[in-house]
Amino acid sequence: MNVLRLRWRGLILAVVVCLTYQLFLLASDEPTLTKDQIKQFLLTAKVIKSVQSKKGITNPWRLTLTDGTLTHDGSFQSVEEHKQSVEFASGTELNFVDSYKYNIAAYQLAEMLGIDDMLPVYVERKWKGETGSLSWWLPVKMDEVERHRQNLTPPDADAWNNQMYKIRVFDQLVSDTDTNLTNVLIGEDWKIWRVDFSRAFRLQGKVKSPEDLVRCDRHLLEKLKALDGNELQERTKHYLNKMEVKALMQRRDKIVERFQKLIAEKGENEVLY
Repeated sequence: MNVLRLRWRGLILAVVVCLTYQLFLLASDEPTLTKDQIKQFLLTAKVIKSVQSKKGITNPWRLTLTDGTLTHDGSFQSVEEHKQSVEFASGTELNFVDSYKYNIAAYQLAEMLGIDDMLPVYVERKWKGETGSLSWWLPVKMDEVERHRQNLTPPDADAWNNQMYKIRVFDQLVSDTDTNLTNVLIGEDWKIWRVDFSRAFRLQGKVKSPEDLVRCDRHLLEKLKALDGNELQERTKHYLNKMEVKALMQRRDKIVERFQKLIAEKGENEVLY
């Protein structure tokens, strides 16, 4: 009887150790890498598995990559569509573009503004004969559609709003015509990421929705003021043309002007955080 009891204890202990190890693996699943290391991995790691997503308009691929040591997923989008005009419910869009290149340009711009932690790392990569953008797969719990569906409220409203203010400024700056709640992703501790910019960087110099610009991060506003069009053109020369950069800089001017006006009306502490 004592021997049988000891065996059962041994089995229970083994199960506990196994479960604890599995939980440890799950907790440590997201590797800690620098952004340069992530870029290098995305550019060079071997694709060992692929599944096409049924989510979104362009149906991106979820690729599993490995470099022999690390295995991680990425999102591959190769859309490259140019049309003279496209009819939408909201009206006709002239010079329509839907391009993976805008994902990479958006990340380059976010790096210049110091908010690249709100986007996944994007690189340009060729896979199965197609060139596209490849981004680091994020540890996402849900998107904004799912949050609204479940009627969930962030525990820290101020922290959530401060993230959303940055997202709104960036959306107006890049002039994305396909902003939707599936492109706002939520991770642990209510961390927000903004993804998919394939219909951004339009040629209109005006800000699409200035009413969305109500508050701004102080550091972001200073980065906006200091944004140099020539540097932006150089960093995005393979992804944006001169007209797209010119229109973005015009929107930058209007965004800065909008916040300066709000500061004059309401006071700095009411507008900046």
